[in-house]
Amino acid sequence: MSRPLRRWAGALLIVFAAAVAATALGSVRVNVRDVLAILASRLPWVGSLIPRTWSAAHQAIVLQIRLPRVLLALVVGGGLSASGVLFQGSLRNPLADPYIIGVSSGASLGAAVALLLVIPKGWAGYASLPLFAFAGAVLATLTVARLGQRRGRLEPTSLLLAGVAVGAFLTAVVSALMVLRIENLQDVYLWLMGSLSGRTWVHLSMAAPYVFSGLLLALWLAKDLNIYLLGEEAAHSLGVDVQRVQRLVLIIGSLMAAACVSVTGVIGFVGLMVPHALRLLLGAENRRLILHSFWVGAVFLLAADTLARSAFAPLEVPVGIVTAFVGGPFFIYLLKRGSSFYG
Repeated sequence: MSRPLRRWAGALLIVFAAAVAATALGSVRVNVRDVLAILASRLPWVGSLIPRTWSAAHQAIVLQIRLPRVLLALVVGGGLSASGVLFQGSLRNPLADPYIIGVSSGASLGAAVALLLVIPKGWAGYASLPLFAFAGAVLATLTVARLGQRRGRLEPTSLLLAGVAVGAFLTAVVSALMVLRIENLQDVYLWLMGSLSGRTWVHLSMAAPYVFSGLLLALWLAKDLNIYLLGEEAAHSLGVDVQRVQRLVLIIGSLMAAACVSVTGVIGFVGLMVPHALRLLLGAENRRLILHSFWVGAVFLLAADTLARSAFAPLEVPVGIVTAFVGGPFFIYLLKRGSSFYG
């Protein structure tokens, strides 16, 4: 087996081991052997050969509660990290992440409008929440892209400033809505802190198609993005349409991040920390960086969520708080180090 294949086999093994461990841990512990047996029992041709040594309660916990949450953590962590690679590369700024261009603020506004003004209580209402959040994220991104244009061209500095301005304005709108409808504050607060609690197979089916489609498109753009990092003039001379690449990166990264935020709420710093740390280790080649950021980001968010629901069980801490505790100091480190990594 070649060295690259061994590396990817090792990465897949790490992801699988992390998923099994996360499924076993929680306020109700399930034996790792039982987790593997329950998962194997769902496989075609193999399932009938597995002896049933686990309880019905443990099977329900694994298959209906923890497994969809674990898989969603992997998908969302990978999606946020991959979109972070795109934004940092396109804007040539290590401080850029999916939230700096308004995705988080737009999703927050969409969710706040839904929770405070539109959807009814109960599962039928909350099932529509991701749709409102997704719509808000996309609209915010389109607004930022429009404001970030100068003479028909997207400019990284203008885009970042527009993202900060739009994000601040939308955050103020959310705060005003919370004051006006104070009786629903708890629902909005929990969503704004970011959480995977109560997520089901439905939420996974909402986010996964966008995330994996975006991943494939990001890999398709990786070569042009590598050339773009040489500078706009060099990219033009090599036949790369810089404006087209910037727009595609913005659209793809925003849709991936919006899909993630729309089902989990606001989980910050994943798209900032993971791509930047891996860039220091692996270099700036974007195809390799996107793939590694995806699986490392997936494991990172899964570990953070497992800690969030296990450390103080039965009390559960929103995973957004855990990532903020790690990401805040990391962001300060980047500010101290300076943002000259891209030249």
